[in-house]
Amino acid sequence: MLLHLPGVFSKHEVAELRRALDAGPWIDGAGSAGPQAAEVKRNLQYSPEAPDFAALSGAVAAALERHPLFVAAALPRRILPPMFNRYAGGGTYGNHIDNASQIDRRDGARVRTDLSATVFLCEPADYDGGELIVEDTYGAHEVKLDAGDAILYPSSSLHRVEPVTRGARVASFLWVQSLVRDEMQRRLLFELDMNLVRLRARHGNEAELVGLTGHYHNLLRLWSE
Repeated sequence: MLLHLPGVFSKHEVAELRRALDAGPWIDGAGSAGPQAAEVKRNLQYSPEAPDFAALSGAVAAALERHPLFVAAALPRRILPPMFNRYAGGGTYGNHIDNASQIDRRDGARVRTDLSATVFLCEPADYDGGELIVEDTYGAHEVKLDAGDAILYPSSSLHRVEPVTRGARVASFLWVQSLVRDEMQRRLLFELDMNLVRLRARHGNEAELVGLTGHYHNLLRLWSE
């Protein structure tokens, strides 16, 4: 399931992030990829050793944790520290699937990657190319969102970033380990949750809605790790 998350950051918040990021330091992004992915990865990443990296990364994680659609869809158990990338001058990332697990630099824990997210930090008009292409059983989906918006998708998806031929594409990217490992179970819980939200807005807390909400939480309890 691909899910558009509008307004993770306001335009003012994006501008504040960009002021810090544009000052650098940026390093070769291939260094953080696996051997196969490194062969098709041509971008820059904001150095995790930068003094302000932890604060910038934490701001992205906190914004997502405040976003109700992200929480409802991802059911996050653990969010790996968000990172930042920059594509310019033909920069691209060919077809790849994200590693099934990543090391959390904060404590060395190995974390399963169930979901991937990209938070766009520049406007579509600022650059040509740079579309995120995510493939699933329904075909290839092209994603190029407004600054401050994000896309959430399964980490098992084949995906790529098209070459940037004008300007620069700056974004944050991250991985999530969910409380619910199974993608179909997460989708069912998300759809049930969204229907409950709409029904509650229309009818209030009627007895049947209280019962259905209980079913949602019991399913979450059953399927959570």
